[in-house]
Amino acid sequence: MRILTIAAIVLSVPGLLLAGRYNLHMFQLDSYMNVEHMAWLKKNWKKQGLLLMQLALGVLAIFVRHVATFSVLILMDLIITRYYFYLKKNNTKKKLVYTMRVRRQIATNIILAAIIIALVDIFAGVGYLPGTLAVITGLQMFNLFVIVVINKPLEKMVTNHFINDAKRRLHEVPDLKIIGITGSYGKTSMKYYLQTLLQDKFNVLITPESYNTPMGIVKTIRSSLKPTHELFICEMGAKYVGDIKEICDIVHPDHGVISSIGPQHLETFGNMDNIISTKFELADAIPEGGMLFLNGDNEYITGNSKKYSSVFYRSKSSGDGYTTSDVSLSQLGTEFTVTAPSGESERFQMKLVGEHNIINVVGAIAVANSFGIPLKSLKTSVRRIQPVQHRMQMIRRGNVTIIDDAYNSNPVGSKVAVETLNMLEGVRILVTPGMVELGRDEDDFNYKFGTYAAQNCDYILLVGKKHTEPIYKGVMDSGFPQEKCVVFDKLEEALSYAYSIKGEGHKYILLENDLPDNY
Repeated sequence: MRILTIAAIVLSVPGLLLAGRYNLHMFQLDSYMNVEHMAWLKKNWKKQGLLLMQLALGVLAIFVRHVATFSVLILMDLIITRYYFYLKKNNTKKKLVYTMRVRRQIATNIILAAIIIALVDIFAGVGYLPGTLAVITGLQMFNLFVIVVINKPLEKMVTNHFINDAKRRLHEVPDLKIIGITGSYGKTSMKYYLQTLLQDKFNVLITPESYNTPMGIVKTIRSSLKPTHELFICEMGAKYVGDIKEICDIVHPDHGVISSIGPQHLETFGNMDNIISTKFELADAIPEGGMLFLNGDNEYITGNSKKYSSVFYRSKSSGDGYTTSDVSLSQLGTEFTVTAPSGESERFQMKLVGEHNIINVVGAIAVANSFGIPLKSLKTSVRRIQPVQHRMQMIRRGNVTIIDDAYNSNPVGSKVAVETLNMLEGVRILVTPGMVELGRDEDDFNYKFGTYAAQNCDYILLVGKKHTEPIYKGVMDSGFPQEKCVVFDKLEEALSYAYSIKGEGHKYILLENDLPDNY
């Protein structure tokens, strides 16, 4: 019995650590938000049914310390270790990042477990430890909620210190002009395009990659801001009402760009009114004399902009501001003409394709021109604009071109993506797992996406049977050939099938969205 006790104790440790790591990884993907993580647990509790079994078995082992009970515990320890090692190995889309916050959570988890184990050993004896460790392992599904409460005062203190330090560093560069960019989609692309157009005249700092949360922005300021910087282009993301205001209270933008407003993150915003008011928190923060640039193609923006002094930019609608005309598309990219409010007009060429790329580039042109750069001087810079990774990025491989639009698909962008695909000559193949974070209307949006796909694609390859059911229904209801709409369990299987499709001419494979590991 003693040997079994020791074996049960030792063999429980790897499973405990791996189960804790997995749940911490999912918690990080859920933005460290208790509400989002609870919603994820409700949807995915069956995936961790082993922990619930171990929890029940641990309680039994505390009261029934028997050879049979400990033997089953050891077997469960081995199964849990193997299962969570498998999840660790396969959850590779966005790996767990060991930030200081994550390390503090790990330390708190270990300390809590150590305290419980020590108390049980002192007051009950070593024979109760196998059951106790099994209970601790089973509770890894839920203990992060407790850890967040315990760590909250420390996290708040650390956060305030970093924010105050970032504000101090901004204050030390008094001539720095800050351009805030927000939107339901397009803000990251706009940021990079704007950097390309402005960097020849100004020393520009941008928030890297998709850093658009308060702490991501604070990290950029603390690690990268120099006294020589003249412009700071700050991407601002949001999932809840007040998120943009929180960022504006840190950086105090001088100018702003709202790239788009649409049904994105409806799961957390709740409704479109909340999304609209949150995006316009940037407009409310612009001081007198600052410039506000608005996407004139977007009805949510134009319909709520009357109280603001704005500069509009447009790719397809007529009106004031910067307008676009004579758009033409080829395999080499896009050509279009931009006319400024002054009447100045120039013809531009770029490597990018897609209507949403045009509107974002025109927006960047509008900002750069308003900062004193003539349209004619921007022609070379526009030709230099590179596709942003995973956003309608075209990658040619022999007779196949991958159109990588895998980052955060949305109802507007997904429609534009398949319509752009249809404009290309060749075999047009869509690969998608569908859209997420769209709240109660998610199935409707995915169904409509299926109808758009049916109108514009030659083949439709869906990844994940359950989540893509609405898309499949939309495709079939549109009269699309059933043999050309195939469902796969994994992305790799869908891509392999896409490469095997026979057809005349060039083959275009559109990757529309790529769900993170917590989906």
